[in-house]
Amino acid sequence: MSAQMEADVHTISPEMPAMFDGVKLAAVATVLYVIVRSLNLKCPTAAPDITCQDTPLNRYLLKSCPILTKEYIPPLLWGKSGHLQTALYGKMGRVKSPKPCGMRKYLPMPDGATATFDLFEPQGVHSTGDDITMVICPGIGNHSEKHYIRTFVDYSQKQGYRCAVLNHLGALPNIELTSPRMFTYGCTWEFSAMVSYIKRTFPQTQLIVVGFSLGGNIACKYLGENPANQERVLCCVSICQGYSALRAQETFLQWDQCRRLYNFFMADNMKKIILSHRASLFGMSSSNMEAADFSHLYTATSLMQIDDNIMRKFHGHNSLKEYYEKESCVHYIHNISVPLLLMNSSDDPLVHQSLLTIPRTLAEKKQNVIFVLTLHGGHLGFFEGAVLFPQPLSWMDKVIVSYANAICQWEKQRPQCQ
Repeated sequence: MSAQMEADVHTISPEMPAMFDGVKLAAVATVLYVIVRSLNLKCPTAAPDITCQDTPLNRYLLKSCPILTKEYIPPLLWGKSGHLQTALYGKMGRVKSPKPCGMRKYLPMPDGATATFDLFEPQGVHSTGDDITMVICPGIGNHSEKHYIRTFVDYSQKQGYRCAVLNHLGALPNIELTSPRMFTYGCTWEFSAMVSYIKRTFPQTQLIVVGFSLGGNIACKYLGENPANQERVLCCVSICQGYSALRAQETFLQWDQCRRLYNFFMADNMKKIILSHRASLFGMSSSNMEAADFSHLYTATSLMQIDDNIMRKFHGHNSLKEYYEKESCVHYIHNISVPLLLMNSSDDPLVHQSLLTIPRTLAEKKQNVIFVLTLHGGHLGFFEGAVLFPQPLSWMDKVIVSYANAICQWEKQRPQCQ
């Protein structure tokens, strides 16, 4: 090697580590930027945005439920991400989920189906001293054994509530279908059968209706279908529902907020549930299903394809549009006269912002409606915690019970005032 080459090497080599350090620093900065943006770490926390009319009942409820007017603080590191809140709810459900002990009830339906629900007795006396039952409708494909349901039931029992939880038809893996039909987006038959059973068996009880996601649609549709369904109902609480399936289907095909990806995974889960009952759904002589429907199921990549080829045919709907129109609570919810709490999250990746004009407009027009919109919470997440680890009980659980307690107290005091 010549002297000139050696000089060049000695000149360049000290600068190389500095250059590589700069690249590493830029890479680290990029990763941190992506993390901060994806986790929304710079996004502030805030109290929920509340829409309601100024009435004596609403003033009382907001005063009696300070949790609604105070800042909701999710876990610092990941709680401001709607995707992580939703994913953790879906995979983990809740932290240290309890196992409340209940009794499973079987109800024969007129079309040969068998509805099931689990009944959990209260673990104490309610603050009003009254007999009150929460009738609960879980989310899509869910049942009483899901962690978020078990956590909520355990908390409600300790507050003196009896709980009845519907198991969506076909959702329980160990319960066979007895007819060629399973749950759909807005069929209220099984929920109605459960509520009727509770009213007959406990003639002294009053009801709190609670629905999560798809269950919120069913609960509100049930109450709005017939005024008689609201008898002995103190109030209704709906969490994270989408209100209109027809309007939601367009947003579910969009890629913003990864909604199309969620659609795919939800469709895949629905396929597994349907295929686990294929003998009942496709093999019975009274089934509306054909061999072509079964083959279409395997190639479906969205909920809309499954709804069009399978779900709408359970009730004989002629088209997907007709199915979504008749199954959505948006056409019935205005008939509800009992106090109604509607709650959604702004960062819910499943419920598009455009759908939230429905509950907001309803709350502006009707005195009995309160619409609560949080900044964070995802879809049925609403975890609370300090930095990393969430608390066993979610903000959502506390809100529902707090609102129910306030309604019960209002009803208890109203005869005295009159």
